[in-house]
Amino acid sequence: MSSVSIDPPSGVVPLDAVAIRLHLEDNVAIAKTNLSPATTLALDSEEDGSTQIPIRRLIPTGHKVALRHVAPGKPVRRYGQVIGFAAESIRPGEHVHTHNLDAQDFVREYDFGVDAERASHLPASERRTFLGYKRDDERVGTRNYIAVISTVNCSAHTTRQIAHHFTSDRLADYPNIDGVIALAHPAGCTNRIGSQDYVVLQRTLAGMARHPNIGAYILVGLGCEVNQVSDLVSSYELRARPNGDPSHEPPCLVIQELGGIRKTVQAGIGAVEELLPDVNAAQRTPQPVSDLMLALQCGGSDGWSGVTANPTVGLVADEIVQNGGAVVLGETTEIYGAEHLLTRRAISREVGEKLVQKVRWWEEHTQRLGIEIDNNPSPGNKAGGLTTIYEKSLGAVAKAGRTPLTAVYEYAEPVTARGFTFMDSPGYDPVSVTGQVAGGCNLVLFTTGRGSVFGFKPAPSIKISTNSAIYKRMMGDMDLDAGTILDGVPMEDVASELFDLLVEVASGQPSRSEAQGVGEAEFNPWNLGGML
Repeated sequence: MSSVSIDPPSGVVPLDAVAIRLHLEDNVAIAKTNLSPATTLALDSEEDGSTQIPIRRLIPTGHKVALRHVAPGKPVRRYGQVIGFAAESIRPGEHVHTHNLDAQDFVREYDFGVDAERASHLPASERRTFLGYKRDDERVGTRNYIAVISTVNCSAHTTRQIAHHFTSDRLADYPNIDGVIALAHPAGCTNRIGSQDYVVLQRTLAGMARHPNIGAYILVGLGCEVNQVSDLVSSYELRARPNGDPSHEPPCLVIQELGGIRKTVQAGIGAVEELLPDVNAAQRTPQPVSDLMLALQCGGSDGWSGVTANPTVGLVADEIVQNGGAVVLGETTEIYGAEHLLTRRAISREVGEKLVQKVRWWEEHTQRLGIEIDNNPSPGNKAGGLTTIYEKSLGAVAKAGRTPLTAVYEYAEPVTARGFTFMDSPGYDPVSVTGQVAGGCNLVLFTTGRGSVFGFKPAPSIKISTNSAIYKRMMGDMDLDAGTILDGVPMEDVASELFDLLVEVASGQPSRSEAQGVGEAEFNPWNLGGML
């Protein structure tokens, strides 16, 4: 049996046979199969009584069907929470979607810390291990790359030319090196020195240079740009290796000083060749899972994201925390309308209020630019059954599990706290993951219902499909199928499978995106312009 069916059933069928109701307070259910006017839903519960609901129009799988009458302006609930307000009278059996559901503002109660119970931790002797690269600063890498980092878009081509010289054949004698990657981007000039964009870019580049998955790096600039190589090195005290001798600065190449692209490429190749033996000397050794820092992401979400893959990732996130590790949730515009569930888990009022401040910043930011946060659900999200940003956010926060919120970070800020943390970022996946990895995340868990083909270097990305149909269609890109939960496989079993998989990937097994070479072009530092 497939987790979703195409052919609509006919006649009277029990609700739980064809749809999922997530909470007794919900006045909608999610269709597990296409529902047509030939179908009548049979409900029998203390909340609803015994009743039959005729389907009034075709409702696609993953979309919502009304279980009760909702008057105009009244809230529609899923997960026991408000996902929007009826734009018109909604009768039982009607399709609830963008045509009759609005995202009006509503008051959320920020009850700081009321659900922040102390996280339980396993004894050190019982914690899982993986094979990682122990660095000089005690952090552990899951990969061992050399990075060629561009300080400005004007040196992006040169940066790529240097890195792409080192093909797998040329690295054959260095089996412990995962590759030479170019970290190029479209920024680095026209900003005011010291401006917010300038600071964010420098912090991101420094975070990548210091990342535990980077064994060594070189910097490449043009020469006349705002983001000067020398300023980046001095502002962040960058060293020849991520945590090397303070007296040794990294190799810094400036195109205008070296006499052009061709000469800079040759100098860059020579600089990387000098680094190869030292970086190859690193060895994988058993390390505790407490040294993992997971970036939690979703992209191409659908109506099943908050039912299958996201809560599965939440179980894994809780297990990582129990093992002493860290998880980092991002995408502030995709917790909007659900942030009150996170402030309830904050370990202090200060942490909770910092999260609310980030939400308020986004409200002001979007208002200033004449855009709306509710524009965030993409056409693909909506085709998959999602409607408002509130609904999307309530499903997205499930990735964060249930442990306390220990800290809130600026974009690309070094993450030093353990446990469940949050990083301010847009909802655009490459930008958000760039910040999380620059902050120290050495592995990415990425859920998708529409079929994202995301990958990211230097941190491997594990993609979890929310439904079996997309998994079967895109098996070359999906690492794990959480859609089996809809067929009755216990979520705990899927979470256990995912945990085993992340240990294997952290230990060196390529993820599906890595096997296809995906991940270099996705490096995308945040430009604080009109981006959600």
